[in-house]
Amino acid sequence: MPNYGYHLARAQGTTIRAFYHAFLPLIARRKVQAPRSFPLEVFAYSGAAALPEQVASIRSFLRHVGRPPRFTVVSDGTYTQRSIELLLGLDSAIIVSDAKDWVPPNLPVEIQPYLREHPTGRQLALIMSLPTNGPALYLDSDVLFFEGAQDLIKYAEARDVPAFYLRDCRFSGDGRLLRGAAEETDPVNTGFLLLFQALDWSLGIQRFLEMNGAPNFFTNQTITHLTMHANGAQPFDPRKYVLQLDDQFVYPDRYADASLALRHYVNPVRHKFWTTLPS
Repeated sequence: MPNYGYHLARAQGTTIRAFYHAFLPLIARRKVQAPRSFPLEVFAYSGAAALPEQVASIRSFLRHVGRPPRFTVVSDGTYTQRSIELLLGLDSAIIVSDAKDWVPPNLPVEIQPYLREHPTGRQLALIMSLPTNGPALYLDSDVLFFEGAQDLIKYAEARDVPAFYLRDCRFSGDGRLLRGAAEETDPVNTGFLLLFQALDWSLGIQRFLEMNGAPNFFTNQTITHLTMHANGAQPFDPRKYVLQLDDQFVYPDRYADASLALRHYVNPVRHKFWTTLPS
């Protein structure tokens, strides 16, 4: 029997996204009144294909977290000048940068092409470059924030760990970089990271250099996973900072309520980003 709820949710999500995309210039002109200041710089990585998600994510951050001193959108190189101007118009805190400016120096030449040319390699290059000027928050464009996100201020004030990471619901990575199943424990997702200090990336880089074959979509996440654990990073509370797939095939979003800080709507549940947005 067809799963009508799932197919309805996907169709609804596609329709809402199409309307949101069509009305982006009008939406961008409606300023969000941030309830407070957020003390850390914020960075996001995205491109033209994710412009609607990036706009919605920024607006939800301003509404539920606050206004940071600077919110840098790092472009993968595909944003047009018109899109950049739209992003800049969202809020005075927004600036737009190019991914080519975020490749860390003094790394082995073998990893440089990956960090400069691969889509998720460029994302990794940005994360490896953080923080730049005090602690920094990194987030993907498909993260939505909710009323409980004021809780993030508490994390921003912590200084007893080098970083916090979003815990994945399962290990989604490049197994070629691991040395046994035990290294899959406490999987890290790169969609939301809080970095208080420069991390030692040597383990992840070494595994990359030892890897056979070309990097794939999840190579960057596995390098980050290894690095977070090697540096003693801790997870955000997974009850409030959510990455889950167990509601993929049902109509409602099981997690979106006032107690939630954020949800990362990865590809299998991306349609729920849009069905949840108007609520």
